[in-house]
Amino acid sequence: MSESSTHQVTAPPQTGQTMRPWAYLQQIPFVFWMVGATLALALMSNLSAAETIDSFNAGFGRALGEFTLILLPAFTLAAVIAKLDQNPSTRTIATMMGLAPVSGAGMVCPDTAYAALAPAAQTNTKHKLSIAFGAYAGFKLLFPAGPLLVATALGAQNDPKIIWVGALLLLPVWLGGLFWARMMAPRTLEATSNTKEATPFPKDQKSKFNWRANLGPFVILVSLIAIGFFVEFSSLPLLDLLTQPKGALIAAALFALAQLPANEWRPCLEQASRRTAGLILLIGSASAFGAVLTEQLDLSNIATIAQSQWLLFYLFGLTMLFKLIQGSSLATFAAITPVAAPIIAGADISPVIATFAICLGSFIAIMPNDSFYWLVRRDALTHLTTERQAVLLLSGGAIVQALIGLLLLWILSAWI
Repeated sequence: MSESSTHQVTAPPQTGQTMRPWAYLQQIPFVFWMVGATLALALMSNLSAAETIDSFNAGFGRALGEFTLILLPAFTLAAVIAKLDQNPSTRTIATMMGLAPVSGAGMVCPDTAYAALAPAAQTNTKHKLSIAFGAYAGFKLLFPAGPLLVATALGAQNDPKIIWVGALLLLPVWLGGLFWARMMAPRTLEATSNTKEATPFPKDQKSKFNWRANLGPFVILVSLIAIGFFVEFSSLPLLDLLTQPKGALIAAALFALAQLPANEWRPCLEQASRRTAGLILLIGSASAFGAVLTEQLDLSNIATIAQSQWLLFYLFGLTMLFKLIQGSSLATFAAITPVAAPIIAGADISPVIATFAICLGSFIAIMPNDSFYWLVRRDALTHLTTERQAVLLLSGGAIVQALIGLLLLWILSAWI
């Protein structure tokens, strides 16, 4: 990558060379310095964790500050996991299948979760699809992935029901996708061989599974959030921040980053910066679009819907439309929430129910304009001869998952 003459970057030393203290600091991009300095300044001013986040949010503009605190560590974690590329042996297949939903949520990316866990299944299409549907469902339904992103935009991020409603929806939704795959494409769910062998990940990636590097960040994430749920740290701002979802995600990302040599930090952090910057730009644009749309359109008909029991289905359908157009789930969340937020604000509906109506609508569908489609298609379904077969299997399963979740959410809406 070329650099302009006015912006020189010192090349990191090769692995194994002794690094001076300043060289370690050079591995951290400036945007991370700014975020870290802002948090440090707020904490040194004896602000509480809530006041720290509110100050960051107000300075950055609307909810963009909160999204930054979520996306930067999440994408850093994803980049580190991809860099480590530690894959389990076949003895850990069942464990990897069970970890798929948690990984999809913890990495805030089903693509990365699938790429990290699928090698355990080798050429077994049934197991690969189990991991794929698990990672997809976990990303959409489990905290701190899709539900936190949507709830943040709707102002419901601190409602504890976000956690248990998602966990309640997960298992039947995940099993629905597996049932579809078994029923509609039994041949693709056999352990493939000869000419019908699914292409595995390269053999040089099949190293011994490193539990500390791969699972350590998620253990830290879950543990800190659990501690914060039961223990009050309002008098200790740093602990208060670290035991909240955003702070726990930062701690998990820092732990993951520490597994790499210091000279490999910068590429991971710069990748996280680029992914975050692009999405933040989209969120800002979508917010402006939603504000203008709300001012210009006659929302009287929508307001009528908003006062009825059908708003849940309206939000589901609206998100589905955005997902089919956008392809990317993250882009869908970024684009739909500014449009839906004004409707939800004046409606007789729980923000938690509205959050999961949007999350479930984003299940539809896994199409060729979604990077997740190509990841699973290239790895697990290379023996299928047409794209129609792959779309039927992947999108069909996602649709079944969405409809099962929508039915359960409609039932839950009577009590929430």
